[in-house]
Amino acid sequence: MTPRAGMLIAAGALVAGTVTVLPATATAASEPEPSARPIAPVTWTDCPTKAYPRLQCATLRVPLDHDDPAGRSIALALTRVPHTARVSQGPLLVNPGGPGGSGRTLAGFVAAALPPKVAAGYDVIGFDPRGVGRSEPALNCRPGHFDPVRPDSVPGGADVERAGLDRAQAFAKACGDKYADVLPYIDTVSTARDMDAIRKAVGAPRLSYLGYSYGTYLGAVYARLYPERVRRMALDSVVNPQGVWYEDNLAQDQAFDTRHKDFSAWVARNDASYRLGTDPAAVEAAWYRMREELTVTPAGGKVGPGELEDTFLPGGYYDGYWPKLAAAFSAYVNEHDSGPLVRAYEEYGAVDAAAENGYSVYTSVQCRDASWPRDWSVWRKDNWETHAKAPFSTWNNAWYNAPCAFWPVESLTPPDVSNDQVAPVLILQATDDAATPYEGGVELHRLLRGSRLVVEEGGGNHGVSLMGNTCVDAHLAAYLGTGKLPRGAAGAEADAVCETTPEPVPAKAEKEAKNEKAGKGTEERAAGTPVAAVSDPGTTLHGMLGHVRHG
Repeated sequence: MTPRAGMLIAAGALVAGTVTVLPATATAASEPEPSARPIAPVTWTDCPTKAYPRLQCATLRVPLDHDDPAGRSIALALTRVPHTARVSQGPLLVNPGGPGGSGRTLAGFVAAALPPKVAAGYDVIGFDPRGVGRSEPALNCRPGHFDPVRPDSVPGGADVERAGLDRAQAFAKACGDKYADVLPYIDTVSTARDMDAIRKAVGAPRLSYLGYSYGTYLGAVYARLYPERVRRMALDSVVNPQGVWYEDNLAQDQAFDTRHKDFSAWVARNDASYRLGTDPAAVEAAWYRMREELTVTPAGGKVGPGELEDTFLPGGYYDGYWPKLAAAFSAYVNEHDSGPLVRAYEEYGAVDAAAENGYSVYTSVQCRDASWPRDWSVWRKDNWETHAKAPFSTWNNAWYNAPCAFWPVESLTPPDVSNDQVAPVLILQATDDAATPYEGGVELHRLLRGSRLVVEEGGGNHGVSLMGNTCVDAHLAAYLGTGKLPRGAAGAEADAVCETTPEPVPAKAEKEAKNEKAGKGTEERAAGTPVAAVSDPGTTLHGMLGHVRHG
């Protein structure tokens, strides 16, 4: 048993130990490379898909404990779209967030979505972080944990709260029982050190990086550990590093409630299609009445109140889902037809084995990364206070994170990610993002000296680049292509401001618009337009980002 594995404690014990990850003044760039078991070069093999025919795959073995490089190793699953330009700009690592998101498909998407001249210069590399997907071991703590119908997420009585606590404790215990030897090493700093192992394995002195959501925090930690090894770094939809993770989740609850109100207002503006009324408050009230009815009679025997929240929560990440969600909502209220709602749940809310894996890594990372209250009365007080202002998903999110109150491994102290040594970083942020509220982007901009902030004004989607906003994408392409960065006026909060993309149209109008564009799409593909630029980039990207709470 290694020293960190010895930190395992009984599941449910109310102890909050801390271990300092990195002193505030330290960096690791000057530290010697580990001498034991050097990282072997990567061997790539072709693994084409229909969407990404140039994709290659590889496996990289890295130490489970980077402080014990001669000890046990684990496997990371990698993908790559190799550069085609005569002169390479080196590796561009990409990460979709989570924590717990698989990054293997993201490499193909990013290579296809970037302008061809920019993509040609990079080896775009995706990876499944430790514990995720095809990396080994892949975690799945408690299969069936999200099977419907779960207890009501809002604990209206002691019995409902007790049922929620039993589930949370059972999940934490299952993780400790199955993965006692691994959990001490499933954390952000270890993953950042894996990224540097990838850099070494591909023989690059420096790397570039594009990270979404939680991937922004992972990137900031990497930059703190290895500032001299960062060539270019773009961070899209930023986690507030000052709130990891308990405080960030409470802030997220309020932002998602605001975004759900935006959805209700959009439905009201499209009353001709959905017949739920023209008053946003009345539409929202109808949604909560639907929720109450599902508490008594779950739709299709599988969509209760918690599952309803799971179904509509993705709409807080991406408004491209609004037409289908609104149609299901309308059918339930106006036709008393629960079929579309059940299908929407199966598409957006149901949890399969891959999502169980993602959740297992999500909890493992967040519960390990930082301390959480171990006294449930603190959670109860904070979440009821937040629920009073933001009822849409506060308690759903509380139960999602509740295993951290009983986590069987001691918590770490998050590193200080402030940085005056890293090359200028490009930060991309929407003002109305629910999953990673705007304040996080502003805060990281302040902490990273020389960074530049591009803001999508009025945008509410999570992930703003490579989503169809030509202004945002132009800034990303210029930076990755040449290193060019925007510079705002003295004293301005943002260095560049882009208008948001148009809001979605109701499903029928959307279908008609797609039919009208069908011929043009064929012409675009024949002319060599990237696949991701022709298809719906928002839906494609969000299918990769997933809907774990920090995306």
